[in-house]
Amino acid sequence: MERGPDEADAPRSAESLLSDVGRGDDSAFAVLYDTLGRGVFGTCLGVLRDPDHAAEVAQEVWVEVWRTAPRFDAARGSARTWTLTLAHRRAVDRVRAVQAQRDRDQRVLDESTEREFDVVADEVESALEQVRVRDCLGTLTPTQKQAVVLAYYGGRTYREVAAELAAPLPTVKTRIRDGLLRLRDCLGVTS
Repeated sequence: MERGPDEADAPRSAESLLSDVGRGDDSAFAVLYDTLGRGVFGTCLGVLRDPDHAAEVAQEVWVEVWRTAPRFDAARGSARTWTLTLAHRRAVDRVRAVQAQRDRDQRVLDESTEREFDVVADEVESALEQVRVRDCLGTLTPTQKQAVVLAYYGGRTYREVAAELAAPLPTVKTRIRDGLLRLRDCLGVTS
């Protein structure tokens, strides 16, 4: 379309430029970029707070403007608002994507990190506890010790202990209870 001499010097509106971009006009795209480029970059920078990321996202926005310009509807808003809305959405999407990647990386790191475990210290502690328990078992009466060992180390029920020791069930329960109380006191365990 040929313009007259007065029209050639008049600045074109962003809406008419965007409309021409929608029809594939490269020169209109260049002028639109010059007109709205600072606003697009500023919007991206405001969301991302990093000039390098903002420049990268702004470039993506301009590609999107080129591809989606035919969808622009001047009746629904200005070209500036439409373009800056694209910039804001794209920048927010980048923030969300970066955060999601960080969350995934952290989960992988958390799952792959083995907890430090000192085998020697754990075995020494376990051995010392066994010695203490054996020593404390020595403080029980022979009938208490026999009932406790059968119940807790032998895995038997009170009835099975009573049957094996040929003792009444209430007597076996009392022996076990008294034996456990003495063990608790000997080991220094608080209830």
